[in-house]
Amino acid sequence: MGAKPSTDSEKVNKQSDDRKGRVSSATPDEPGLQARMSAPMNALTQIQAGVWVLGFVSLLMDISSEMIHSLLPLFMVTILGTGAFAVGLIEGLAESTALIVKVFSGTLSDYLGKRKGLALFGYTLSALTKPLFALAPTAGVVLTARLMDRVGKGIRGAPRDALIADIAPERVRGTAFGLRQALDTVGAFLGPLLAVGLMLRWADDFRRVFWVAVIPGLTAATLLAVGVHEPPRSQGRACVNPIRRENLKRLGASYWWVVAIGAVSTLARFSEAFLVLRAREGGIPVALVPLVMVAMNLIYASSAYPFGRLSDRMSHRKLLAWGLLVLIGADLVLAINDHWGVVLVGVLLWGLHLGMTQGLLATMVANTAPADLRGSAYGFFNLVSGFAMLVASLLAGLLWDRLGASFTFYVGALFSVIALVVLIGSFRTRRWWVMM
Repeated sequence: MGAKPSTDSEKVNKQSDDRKGRVSSATPDEPGLQARMSAPMNALTQIQAGVWVLGFVSLLMDISSEMIHSLLPLFMVTILGTGAFAVGLIEGLAESTALIVKVFSGTLSDYLGKRKGLALFGYTLSALTKPLFALAPTAGVVLTARLMDRVGKGIRGAPRDALIADIAPERVRGTAFGLRQALDTVGAFLGPLLAVGLMLRWADDFRRVFWVAVIPGLTAATLLAVGVHEPPRSQGRACVNPIRRENLKRLGASYWWVVAIGAVSTLARFSEAFLVLRAREGGIPVALVPLVMVAMNLIYASSAYPFGRLSDRMSHRKLLAWGLLVLIGADLVLAINDHWGVVLVGVLLWGLHLGMTQGLLATMVANTAPADLRGSAYGFFNLVSGFAMLVASLLAGLLWDRLGASFTFYVGALFSVIALVVLIGSFRTRRWWVMM
C-alpha cells in the first residue's frame, strides 16, 4: 500500500511545530529555506513596529558608545600612556565579557519567558557607565568602565535578539535582523562623526566629548522603556530551566555547527581598536582618526540591510564564505601599507565583511534553535565567541608590540583562511552543498 496522504490539518500542525522551533537536524540554512526563497519583495513593510524601535534604540546607544570607543585607544595611548598590548587586553576583556554575559541573560530570559526587562536593564547600565570614561585618571578605571559597559551590553544582547526573533515572522527574519543591524551601525558611524566635530571644536578635549556621550545613552534606555511591547507570554507556561540536559539536547548539530563557525571567524577578526591605531600610524591627525570608524560603519550600515534581505533568499553558507573572503582581503590590504588611502580601503572592506556576516550569523542561530530556547542559544553562541574575541585581541596586541602592525594583520588573514577552510570542509564532509 502507498503512504497515506497528509491531510490539510496535519500540514497545518506540522507548520505550527516548525514555528515553535522543533528544528530538524538538517543544515543550518535549510529550515524555512523555501519560505525564504519565496518571501515577497516588500519585506520591509512586514516588519513590526517593535523591531523598528529596537533598531533606533540600538542606533542611539551606538552613537553614545562609539563617541567614546572611537577615541578611547588614542586617549589611552596619548593621555594615559598605555601601549598596544594594554589596548588589546582592555578591548579583549571588554568585548569577551559582553559576549560571555549573554549566555546568562539569554538563559534567564528563556526561564522567565520575558525579554524586555533584561534588555532594558542592560541598556540602562551601559548608559550609566559613560561618565566614568570622562572621569578616568588611569587605565585601570578605563578597564572598569569598559567592563561595566560591556556587562550591560551582554545583559541586553541575547534577550534583544531573541525578542526580535519572537516578533519577526520567519519569512522576513533575516530582513529584520539586517534592519536592526543597519540602524545599529548608523549609530556606529554617527558617533565617531560627532566625536570628530567636537574634538575639532574643543581642541582635542577627550573628556568633554565623553561627557556629551551620556545624552544619547540615556535617551536609548528611555525609548526602549516606552516604545517596545513584548509579545504576550503563553498561558499556563511554567518556568523551566532551559539548560537542563533534555533541553540542551534539543540544540542539534546544525546549531553547534553555527557556533563553531562563529567562533573561528571571531578569531580572525580582532577588535576594531586596531583599525584606529593603524590609521594613527599613517599620520592622520588625532582629531580626524575617528573618521576611520565613520567610514567602516558607513559601509557596515549600508550593507547590513541588503545582505539581510539577501540572506532570506540564498544559501547562508555561501554568503558566509563570501564574507570571509572579504575579511581576508581587508587584512591583507591593512598589512601592506599604512598610507591613509590604503588603510581606508582595508577599513571599507572590513565594514563590508561585518555587513555580510553579523546579521547572517544571528539569523542562522534563530533558524537552528527551538523558539523557547533562543535566548540560551544566543547566549551559548556568544559565550564561545567571547572567548575567541579575548584570545584574538590579546594575540593582536602582543603581535603589534613585538612584531609590528603588518604582521598582526597578516596573522588575521591567516585565521580568516582557516575559518574559510573549516567552512568549505563542512560542505564536503557533511555533503552540505551550497544552493544557488
